[in-house]
Formats: sequence, structure tokens, C-alpha cells
Amino acid sequence: MRQSDPSANPLASRPPRKLWSRLSASMLLLAVAGCRIPALCCPEAGPVTPGDFAGVATLENSAACGIDEFFGEPALSQLVAEALWQNQELKIRNQEIQIAANEILARRGAYMPFVHLGSGGGVFRSSRYTPLGAAEDQLTYPGGKMFPDPLGYSRVSADLYWEIDIWRRLRNARDSAMQRYAESIESRDYLVTQIVAEIADNYYELASLDKRLFYLDQTIELQQRSLEVAKAQKEAARGTELGVQRFLAEVRKNESQKLIVQQRIIEVENRINFLAGRYPQPVERQGWDFIKLDSQVLCVGLPVHLLQNRRDIRAAEREIAAAGLDIAVAKANFYPRLALTASVGYEAFNPRYLFDPGAFIASAAGELVAPVINRKAIQAEYLNANARQLQAVYDYQRTVLNAFTEVVNRLNKVQNYRDSVSIKVEQVQALEESVSVASDLFQGARKEVEYMDVLFAQRDLLDARTVLIETKQQQLSAIVNAYQALGGGVLLQNPIEFELQYYGEPPATHMGNEPGPLLPPAPGEGEEMEKEADKDMEKDAAKATDKEVEKDVDQGAEKDKADGDE
Repeated sequence: MRQSDPSANPLASRPPRKLWSRLSASMLLLAVAGCRIPALCCPEAGPVTPGDFAGVATLENSAACGIDEFFGEPALSQLVAEALWQNQELKIRNQEIQIAANEILARRGAYMPFVHLGSGGGVFRSSRYTPLGAAEDQLTYPGGKMFPDPLGYSRVSADLYWEIDIWRRLRNARDSAMQRYAESIESRDYLVTQIVAEIADNYYELASLDKRLFYLDQTIELQQRSLEVAKAQKEAARGTELGVQRFLAEVRKNESQKLIVQQRIIEVENRINFLAGRYPQPVERQGWDFIKLDSQVLCVGLPVHLLQNRRDIRAAEREIAAAGLDIAVAKANFYPRLALTASVGYEAFNPRYLFDPGAFIASAAGELVAPVINRKAIQAEYLNANARQLQAVYDYQRTVLNAFTEVVNRLNKVQNYRDSVSIKVEQVQALEESVSVASDLFQGARKEVEYMDVLFAQRDLLDARTVLIETKQQQLSAIVNAYQALGGGVLLQNPIEFELQYYGEPPATHMGNEPGPLLPPAPGEGEEMEKEADKDMEKDAAKATDKEVEKDVDQGAEKDKADGDE
């Protein structure tokens, strides 16, 4: 019999109708799932950042100076080093970084295959008045024997589940976790700059309180001598009891004020101890007259430097990138998901037949599922992701504006308080001379000078000295806060990388000011965590860069824009 030529029949070369129907159904599923994606809202443009700080700009930037170089206080540097090693708030932030690192590990595992090993067993009996039970009653297993009643069940298998990441939903979620890991490091580093500034601020306040205490002791001693002179004049019938009581009241007032200053010293010392993570103890500090921070020249740099030096701005930038990736994740929920399942193992009614070659089982299947009806929850999540991205953008604009304002305010405060200190120094010098003259005349019993002249001169001198100390302390505080506003105070030198190992030895006292992980946990705390992290996680995390993430975000934004235009 002659065989027919397939090429002669055009229908023979066509794919089966079932294949065409499946392909058509898949295309229809994709079309239905991808349509009607809500349009995204775009943020409003923020104000343009000026090119200088209210007319002030330099090429150099004080934020590049380390702690030792900027403050020049070994005692202060030691306090900062202790705080960065023992401060409990920083330890909490370190654990938040570890949580963010673990989130990367979880997100990375989501797009890899899941394989489970399992075993099970049991017995069951079917009714003979059902089709299944009636059929089982007539069946035999190899060997010609009937199945037992009730029927046993034993199974050992390896099961696989793998969701194919077609639309980068899972990988975008991983990249978003990486961005938030970097954000947690930036937030921790910004907290470090705040702690450094607060310790320095309290340190200089402590030195100013010591100087106030010195002046109070000096004034009390001077007034006690004047009190003795007033008593002698009264006994010689050249003065009255009124002068004695006025001097005595002034002495008691200053003695009371001395106790208040001593209490404030205790509180400031303990605030420094708290920041350093230690219990109350005396704080070693430099004498007030030896502090030279007010001679430090602040180099403000350019406003664009804030984007690199301010850790809160960098953290806000990371949040924008993470929010953009979250939108890509939410958008992928509109499209079909492809999942593969497979299983291999052995199954038998009796355990002794479990590993017989005839008991081998295997299965494989694929599943393509897409949302078609009632997608409101997916749409809501997509719109929420867009709203969170807008929040991140506006928060970034607000953070930049706040940073710029802080720099301008603190720079002006430094200059104005420096000028005020210069004027008050001249005032104190004049009052010191007036007290000296009044005291000499009063002790010489000159009629031109009464006790009230001496009393007022001493009181004015003490008040002027107190105001001078407070003004200079405010000037030093402004310098410290300006240093922090410029981004200074981050100590370690390693640049920020997406790496999950950041353990090491305690930081030394003298360190630079480059961005990076700066506070490792105590030695030994991370060893167990390091062993549990797999090598693939470390390799992938090290290779991830900002450029790659930004490329993904830009591609996602272009695709979203095209979808919106459609």
C-alpha cells in the first residue's frame, strides 16, 4: 500500500488545533491580565537648591575633618570613641541593620527553587458501596495477592516548587531589600553624627560650668572680704548695719547659686555618661581657658556637598530607590505567575515494598495563573506603592531643605556669637577694673565710695562674666552643630557596600570621615550569624551596586510611562 506524502497535504504541517488553542488562551490571559493598570502619579518638583549658603561657599569642607582634627580634644575624642562602642541606641541600630540584611537573605531565597524532603504513612478503608471501594475489592498487586483491608499507605518523596520570576517581581523585591539595608546603615551613621554633636555640646557646657563655678568662688571670696570691711567700719562707727546685711545677703545668694551650678554639673556629666553607655562617674575634661574650638575656621563647601555628606539625605535617597522597586513589584502582580511543581519518590501500601523499583513515583506540572476578576486589592496595593514613593520623594525634598536651613542658621549663629563674645570681653575688662577701683576705695574708707558702689560693681562683674561664659558656650555649641549640619562626625573610612559582614575590632580613637559601616557589634556576636549566611548571599550582595539598581528603576519608570501612555 502506498504511503501518502505529508508535504502534499498542507494540513499535515500545521500544529495541532489543541496547541493553537492553548497558545491563544495564554495570549488572551496575558492581554486580560495586563490591561487596565492604573496610571501613576508624578511628584511635584521641589525648589531649586541655591549655589551657596546665603552668599557663603568654599571649595574645602569641614565635614571631611575627623573628630581629632576638628575638635583637637583628646579627652573628647576618647568620650566619643567610648560612646560609639557602648551606646545602647547604636547597638539597637546595628541590630536593625542585621534585620535588614536578613531580609535580603529571605528575598533572595524567594526566587530560588524550594525542595522539601518528606515521608508519611497511614491506613484507610473505602466503602465497598462506592465505585472506588468496589474497584479496590477486585484488584491485586504484583504476585497475584489481594490488597489488605484496611489498606496501608507509605510514602517517601522529594517535592519541588519553583516560581519562575518572569516579570522580576521577586528580584525587584530583593533589590528593594538591598536598598533598605543601605538605608539602615545611612540612618545609623546619621545617628552617630547626632551623638557626636551632643557629646561635644555637653562637654563644652561642662567646661563652661566649671568656669562659672570658679568665678562664683572668686566672687564669694571677694564679697566676704568686703563683708569683713563693712563689719569693721560698723564697729568703728563709720558704717551701718545695713551695709553689713547687704553684703551678707549677696554672699548667701552666690553660695546658693553655686549649689545650683554644681547640680547642673552632675546632670551634664551623667548625660555624657549615658551617651557613652556607662554608669555615673566623673568626666575628664579640658579647662575652659584651654579650649580653642572658637578659633576653628569652618569651611562650608558647596550645597551640593550636602547630598554626599549628610547621612539623612542619603538615607532618604535610598528610600526613593526602594519605593520605586516596590512599585515594580506591585505592578508585576497584574501579570500571570508561572509556577513549576515536581515530585519524585516511592509509594507503597506496605513499607517492605517501599523501595521496590515498581514503587517509584514521579510527577511534574506547570501552573500559569493570572488575576482576571476582582483585582481591587492588587490595584490598591499598586496605588499605595505609588503613594509611598511620592512620600519618599517629598521626604527627600524636605530633608534637603532642612539640611540647607540648618547650615545657614548655624553659620550665622557662629559669626554673630563670635562678635558678641568680642564685645562682652571688653565689657568684662571694664567691669573688672571698676571692681578693683571700688574695692580699693571702699577698703581705704574713702567718702566718695559707699558700700552700694562696691556691691553693684561686684554684682555687675559676676553677671557679665556669667553672660560671657554662656555666650561663648553658645558659640561653641553653634560650631559643633554646624559641623554636624555639614555632615561631619562619621568616623570609619570604609565606603558603604552591600555586604552583610561588618564585624571587626573596636574603632580606634583617631579615624577619618568617609562613609561606611562604623559600629560593629562586639567581637564574637556575629560569628554564629556569619556561619549561617550562605556563600551565594555574600557573593550576590557584594556584586550589587547602586548603578545596577538605578538602571532597573529607570527601566521600570520608562515601562510604567509607556503603559500609562497606552
